[in-house]
Formats: sequence, C-alpha cells, structure tokens
Amino acid sequence: MPQTEDVHFIGFVAAQYGSEIHAPTGPVVDRAYLRASAQAHEHGGFDRVLIAFHSTAPDSFALAQYVASVTERIGLMIAHRPGFQAPTVAARQLATLDQLTDGRAGVHIITGGNDAELAQDGDGLTKDERYARTSEYLDIVKASWTSPEPFDYDGRHYRVAKGFSAVKPVQQPHLPVYFGGASEAAIGVAGRHADIYALWGETQAQVRETIARVRAAARAHGREDRIRFSLSFRPILAATEDAAWARAKEILARTRALRAARGLGPAAVPPNEGSRRLLAAAAQGERLDRRLYTAIAAETGAQGNSTALVGTPEQVAEALHEYRDLGVTTFLIRGFDPLEDAVQYGRELIPAFRRLAGAPARRPAAA
Repeated sequence: MPQTEDVHFIGFVAAQYGSEIHAPTGPVVDRAYLRASAQAHEHGGFDRVLIAFHSTAPDSFALAQYVASVTERIGLMIAHRPGFQAPTVAARQLATLDQLTDGRAGVHIITGGNDAELAQDGDGLTKDERYARTSEYLDIVKASWTSPEPFDYDGRHYRVAKGFSAVKPVQQPHLPVYFGGASEAAIGVAGRHADIYALWGETQAQVRETIARVRAAARAHGREDRIRFSLSFRPILAATEDAAWARAKEILARTRALRAARGLGPAAVPPNEGSRRLLAAAAQGERLDRRLYTAIAAETGAQGNSTALVGTPEQVAEALHEYRDLGVTTFLIRGFDPLEDAVQYGRELIPAFRRLAGAPARRPAAA
C-alpha cells in the first residue's frame, strides 16, 4: 500500500472554460482563463495539471509551455499522441521543456481509441496497429532520453540511424510516462512502458481487476514493482451528503439540458474500451460503492473521465483512501464547474485526504 505522502493529485487545465454543463465561452485560447486555472491549481496544492489532447484542440505542448511560464512549482502532464511527429523530435521537445522548467515535465501517452477522431489527423491505422506503433515510438523516445551514445532502431513503423539527443531530461532516468488505454493491446504496451498507468473512475472491483492485469503485463518485462496507478474522478462536493447528492442530480439535469440545446440525441456506443468499462459500471446502477455516481457517464456515453465521487469533502476523501488501499498512487480530479471546483478541491478535498491519513499538507511537487 502506498504511503500517503507518496499519493499525488493531478488537476486539469484547458485553454477555454467549458464542461458538460457549461457551453464553451471566451476565445478558443483564453490566456486569462488558462493562467487563472493553472495558478489556482498550484495555490491549491495540486502536484500536476493535465493538458489534454484532441484532434481539433489547441496544441498541448504550446499550452504546457504557457502554463509553465505563469507558475513556479506545479508539474505538467502533457497529453501526447504518438504517430504524428518523429519520436526523436518529441523526445527532444519534452527533454527541452523538462530542462526549462527544472524538472516539471511529464507526458501522458494517449494512442487513441476513436477511429473517426484519428481520421481527422489523417491516421488510418487500426487500433492494434496504433498500439504497436506506440510501443516502437516509446522505445525510441526513451532511448533518446537515456542513451549516452548514438543508437539505431529497426522496427515496423520506425527506423532510426544513429539517433541521439544532446538534451536529456532533468528527471532521471527520464521524465514520467503516464499511459492510458484499456484494450488488451493497450495493456501490453503499458506493461512494457508505463511509469503510471491511468484509469478512469471505475468501481473498486474493476480497479482491482485492472491493476492485476497491468501488473501481470509489467511482470513479463520485469517491471511489476515499478509501475504505479492513477485514477480519474469528477468529485461533487457539498457541506452535507444530502446537498452533495442534490448537486449531483442538478449536474445531471444540466448535462441533459445542454446536450438537448446542442441537438445531441442518445449517446452512441463508444468505440474505446475505457468508455465501455464505465458504461458497464453504470449498467449496475447510478450509485455504486457508496460514493461512485455513474449517471453522467451513462448520459454522455462515457466520453472521457465522467464518473463522480459524491459527498462531503471528508466522505469523498474516505472514498479516495479506499482506492489508495487498492494500490492507487495518483488521483486526477476535475470538476463540472472547472475553475470553481479546482479551488474547492485545493481548499477542502486535498487537505481532508491528508488529514485522514494524519499527514500534513504539503507544497506541490512533481508526481
């Protein structure tokens, strides 16, 4: 079981204010909002912030550079999709950013489970082919970060002759590699490459099962004791339990209203395994494991991190500790009111988690 001081919290920053209950407002790249969100997370004691990737969204590397420029300590979790630039180039970009931020960079590898979205960037590979490409990509990225001499690589998707990076990460042996994906192909790549395997907010039984699968995959590479686990939730907090559940119902109603206003019908069956797992949980009921709320995931087709933990800050902190006991070392938490919830998490939820374990509050540090 991880020690409490080894448990880290990751927030979420975006270039524009918006969520399932808020239509996007402001410019597509809203520097004032991005700065306010990043600084709120740093002030609130988060360890890192996720900068997401999507085929139609602003560039995650550029956003991460801006976030780093307006903060002092908080780490970066930069979502990055392999296959659209040379792995040697990506390795140098990330190592350079790690140097410029004095060791604050981290990368979240998202191979992608939605063929339609991948096609927007011109990628026509199948899912299994994409994960095979990702594995080669990470072989080369890590070699660029760690090799003291030029190296060759001869794979199906990539060939490198005398590859070398003069810039190495501050973090040794390299900056942390977060990895997402729940298919069998994804689990295999995670076992080989992931430092932190990232799940969406599943039931305790599902998390236990997934951790066992990933550890088994890591064992094949002698890495079982090196891999850690991250879990993502949308905490819904209030001063009382009844008020928190009432707020959860209100968020569901507002989600439905915004979807209707956008002309969205019933959510389609998702193409990726992670979403299907959330919907499998939702099929068991709206409230699971006391605090897990699945109705919003069901309403939206589990498009992304969409399950919630509901209760007072102390009650949600207790639920997080239950997942910690399963081996989770990182929690990615973001709200439906993005900036306001981030402030509340830093003021109430993270301190409640630390108090529950008898650990003092601490300043942000790289996860």
